[in-house]
Amino acid sequence: MPVIATVMNSTTGQPIQKISFGRMPKPWISFTLESGELVKADRVEIGKPAPGKVVVPVSVWVTPKG
Repeated sequence: MPVIATVMNSTTGQPIQKISFGRMPKPWISFTLESGELVKADRVEIGKPAPGKVVVPVSVWVTPKG
């Protein structure tokens, strides 16, 4: 089951994009943004699902250079 995560900018706190991972992303993961920039995760946050929901919110925080 793929994990859909929100990629967040560590500098501004704003969301950058949504991305799908084949499994739960590791804290040291590197991936390419839609802009073509290669980034490394600063941290991965796993939230609690909303009442009655099964989907767990996942945020991957990165510091883009551009």
